[in-house]
Amino acid sequence: MSTHHRTGGLVDGFGRMATDLRVSLTDRCNLRCTYCMPEEGLDWLAKPELLTGEEISRLVRIAVTMLGVREVRFTGGEPLLRRELVDIVRAAAALEPRPTLSVTTNGIGLARLAPTLREVGLDRVNVSLDTLDPARFKAMTRRDRHADVVAGLAAAVDAGLGPVKVNTVLMRGVNDDEAAALLAWCLERGYELRFIEQMPLDAQHGWQRSEMITAGEILTALRAAFRLDPEFGRGSDPAERWLVDGGPGTVGVIGSVTRPFCEACDRTRLTADGQIRNCLFAREESDLRAALRGGADDAEIADRWRAAMWTKKAGAGIDDPEFLQPDRPMSAIGG
Repeated sequence: MSTHHRTGGLVDGFGRMATDLRVSLTDRCNLRCTYCMPEEGLDWLAKPELLTGEEISRLVRIAVTMLGVREVRFTGGEPLLRRELVDIVRAAAALEPRPTLSVTTNGIGLARLAPTLREVGLDRVNVSLDTLDPARFKAMTRRDRHADVVAGLAAAVDAGLGPVKVNTVLMRGVNDDEAAALLAWCLERGYELRFIEQMPLDAQHGWQRSEMITAGEILTALRAAFRLDPEFGRGSDPAERWLVDGGPGTVGVIGSVTRPFCEACDRTRLTADGQIRNCLFAREESDLRAALRGGADDAEIADRWRAAMWTKKAGAGIDDPEFLQPDRPMSAIGG
């Protein structure tokens, strides 16, 4: 890393600046989505391996006050399972400059927690929902909790955690017939729907490109029922967005595999056990937990973080024939 980049923000060797921090609070989840993990779950991280709530808050503070991070999203696993979530959000909301704060959740427990999270400073939520059919939901997630997710979405709106975004993964022969129905349902309730291409981040390493519903297929299905006009000014947003039937409602498609957006990526990721990942698909990590527990001061931790981001590759490389899926699944990396 050049001397020039030993101070300042999280810049990489290609000039991209990371201002969006994704923080995994736990690798545990209370669903068992077929495209994410096996029915029996995974070997979860032991508690001593996890960052404490205080350690997470310290790293978020360093990122925001020393490294130029402007947006913090708490993920998992399922972040609502983390007991200290409310305290972590409260601490982040008290920072100056104050970052935008969001949570990506499966929605289970959100109906109960939404008002408190809003009260302590959370700005918005992304909720995963892949089907409108409770029976299909049970088959896809191996849990009968569809009503809880629907209730969580409604509670998020009532609490003022908007815009409420819905994340959907379509799977061939499973729920790929629901694209238009899901969009109509979300538009009726004021939710912003985002379709996400299924990525090679499953614990079983069973992802196959041929089985993935592509962004192009999603748009074709939607255009059979709606008029879509492209929105411009995407910036670093991973979603390509369209106005639906002239607006104001929109729909987004995140084509991580077929339409990668690496050149505009502004993300840095912190795993629940304190590792920095400079790319969702990275196969290397940088250990901040050891530095924290070894007595490093804030300046040293910031330097380590800058060094980790400086080595970020130009792209995720999914289209490379030599691409290797990360050893960690999405539940351990954090979305």
